[in-house]
Amino acid sequence: MEEILSNQSGKKVILLGNDAVARGALEAGVQFVATYPGTPASEIGNTFYRIAQKAKVHFEFSTNEKLAMEAGVGASFAGLKTLVAMKNFGLNVAIEALLPFVYTGVKGPTVVMVSDDPSCYSSAQTEENTRAFSYLARIPTLEPADVAECKEFTKLAFEISEKFKVPVLLRLTTRVSHQKMPIVLGQVTTNTSLVKGKFVKDARQFVTMPPRVLEMKEELLQKNKEIRKFFEKSKINKFEKAAPSGAGIIVSGVAYLYVREALAQLNLALPVLKIGSFYPFPKQTAQKFIKTLKKVLVVEELDPYLAKEVKEAAQETKCKARIFSKEWLPETGELNTDIVALAVAKLAGRRYQLPSIKHQIPDLKRRPQLCPGCPYWLVFAGVKKAVNEKEVVFGGDIGCYMLAGGAPHFLQDYLSCMGSSIGIAHGIKKATGQKLISFIGDGTFFHAGIPALINTVYNGSNPLIIILDNRTTAMTGHQPNPSVPGSNISSSVAIEDVARGCGVKHLKVIDPVMQDEFIKTIREFITKPEVSVIIARRPCIFVKPKDEQKN
Repeated sequence: MEEILSNQSGKKVILLGNDAVARGALEAGVQFVATYPGTPASEIGNTFYRIAQKAKVHFEFSTNEKLAMEAGVGASFAGLKTLVAMKNFGLNVAIEALLPFVYTGVKGPTVVMVSDDPSCYSSAQTEENTRAFSYLARIPTLEPADVAECKEFTKLAFEISEKFKVPVLLRLTTRVSHQKMPIVLGQVTTNTSLVKGKFVKDARQFVTMPPRVLEMKEELLQKNKEIRKFFEKSKINKFEKAAPSGAGIIVSGVAYLYVREALAQLNLALPVLKIGSFYPFPKQTAQKFIKTLKKVLVVEELDPYLAKEVKEAAQETKCKARIFSKEWLPETGELNTDIVALAVAKLAGRRYQLPSIKHQIPDLKRRPQLCPGCPYWLVFAGVKKAVNEKEVVFGGDIGCYMLAGGAPHFLQDYLSCMGSSIGIAHGIKKATGQKLISFIGDGTFFHAGIPALINTVYNGSNPLIIILDNRTTAMTGHQPNPSVPGSNISSSVAIEDVARGCGVKHLKVIDPVMQDEFIKTIREFITKPEVSVIIARRPCIFVKPKDEQKN
């Protein structure tokens, strides 16, 4: 943490990509930060949680990403320089608040940092590509490739936001967020105290009602034309020249590092255009690059959005270069140097074979499991004793308890998104009347489970909901949640009070260590004609008792 707060401009330090984003925000003078923890973006919140008081930055772990986005919008409307951070699926939740924010524009410069997860290392639901939202929201989007760019692109994003009065999206991926490298620190803009903003009424900017909202759209389109011109001149879109060969590479994000390694591996020198500003796409820059080429390889992970832009740019100038993309590269999963090297070799007309591995590392085929001593072992053991598994549908949700889907538990018949264990349970119960138990964690319950519980009560179905309350948001790094707040938050919200307030009549808080009581309650509640809730409350083994925690 000392490196992130250091005032030693010019000092070299080794940082994680996410921490470099935090450092870049500090160097840009950030005043307000809101986030919901989600891997691979979790370190942003963890870092600011630790340094916010010293840095004199308003910081919060919001209840979900939409609320983080809305808090950020409010801070921006009040004139504060704002950072909102989340993982890719979090943007799905936040998009409802983000879309009108791009229309209204900012008062305080605002950056929205999102980290995607190609290959789904921590994002089990889908392999999502955030760049689709760049088009939907028409939001300027930057893509850093390494840690140094994480810092510098964050600063640039704030500059663009301030210049054009629009929020800017900073898109990372797992390999960018979690790589480390030495970077040179710049000057931190130090706040001597927490800065107070002021909301100045301006219905013309802040109220998105027709017919004004259509004018806002026209203004946004004009802003993007100006931003495109800005990107055409920006150094973040850079040429790497080589001797003429008729072939070249266009690349963005972390794939740029794979291209560099692949060219070295093949002992090749080809011209490369690295795109740092994905949206609005610097069309003229691409046209200038490809006009003398016969073949172009576009290297990017997941969907061929960059290739689409390059092909459109080529068609406008009637460029005859053949453009290759997913014909030679996979559309699923992360890229790596070997995959890229095969494609680059095809581009250059080289024969290339992947290097053989002399000593094959054995595949241990070990699946993730709950930690030894985790209270969820007791929950799932009790459930298996209480009911006939073949007669009950089990609903999964997002958290450590996702592991109930694997050995030795096998207690997960569906898994979708945050809070959906309850929402889908209600639909199944209405459609079939089958016995059903849905599992949801304390953090996830506050994130998205409450509306689903209200809907279940209101529309009259009767699943048994087991809320696994381990007193922390464990899966993403033990961040606080509204049930058990952090040391710098004074209030908390009891899950049982919320459930009763939602209309739940059958509710019991049980420590799953009390197995006889737990099993008896499951058998009783699963037959109730109305929704019932068991709160299985026992702290995660990594949560210290209160008397051991530092103030």
